[in-house]
Amino acid sequence: MTFDPAQAVRLAHETLDIEAAALLGLKARLGDDFARAVAMMLAVRGRVVVTGMGKSGHVGRKIAATLASTGTPALFVHPGEASHGDLGMIKTVDLVLGISNSGESDELVSILPVLKRQGVPLIAITGGLASTLARHADVVLDSSVEKEACPLNLAPTASTTAQLALGDALAVALLDARGFKAEDFARSHPGGSLGRRLLTHVSDVMRQGEEVPLVGPDTPFTELMREMSAKGLGASAVVDAERRVLGIFTDGDLRRLVEKGQDLRGLTAREVMHPNPRTIRHDALAVEAAELMEESRITSVLVLDAQGRLCGAVNSNDLMRAKVI
Repeated sequence: MTFDPAQAVRLAHETLDIEAAALLGLKARLGDDFARAVAMMLAVRGRVVVTGMGKSGHVGRKIAATLASTGTPALFVHPGEASHGDLGMIKTVDLVLGISNSGESDELVSILPVLKRQGVPLIAITGGLASTLARHADVVLDSSVEKEACPLNLAPTASTTAQLALGDALAVALLDARGFKAEDFARSHPGGSLGRRLLTHVSDVMRQGEEVPLVGPDTPFTELMREMSAKGLGASAVVDAERRVLGIFTDGDLRRLVEKGQDLRGLTAREVMHPNPRTIRHDALAVEAAELMEESRITSVLVLDAQGRLCGAVNSNDLMRAKVI
């Protein structure tokens, strides 16, 4: 069979049109039943157990993952495995979210009487409003579609898109009702970029102890340069006897002095330092240090403890290694 590029693009457009129409139809039907479902899920003391067979099961796994990552404890249980022992994973304090386009999937239907006997609340996402699943459910969310995007009207396409969109809608409504914030999302995604940005503090990435270049205000210029070279930060803090920051001297300051042709050998750190440098608290987010560097067009920031004393230093390379920027 010869591949027709134009036909492929036409079918792609048609698929998106059909699925977009399915979602708009879904939107028009959302109302009190959806609000009841959200209220039930908010009230559950255990977990939301998502279950579904075939393509609905694949959608269910994604919905369970989305719920879990947005503040609603959830897991997926395969209905076929449930009949062979996994039903023990579902407790009376849980709630089941059953997904089936027809509402008659044998594996799912077979566990409904057991759930009913246990008194487990059931929310159905189904296109079969008169189906067995719908009859057993406490709340039914209508995911029916006029037709599938499949030209044969057989492969689940528009119907699974509708199921997935309903799951996303539930998750969004729930996270809003729970007051779920970006920081909460980050705690369940510590390995992601958002998690790193919202959970990594300056104290986690800063240089500290002997790694921090610092000198006193009366330190000769030659010793100041040795301290900078030894610590490799491209800068040195100038501090008093209590480690309070008086100033900073950077590679940029050195270049500017050299360009002026000034004899530096007889100068002290106080005479060459830049007073009142930018600083940041040790308990600030690392991303705040990155923003400070960008706004001030600098590459290093001195870090202060709760008493305002120098306790560390961080530069852009440290932030890049921590994948904050």
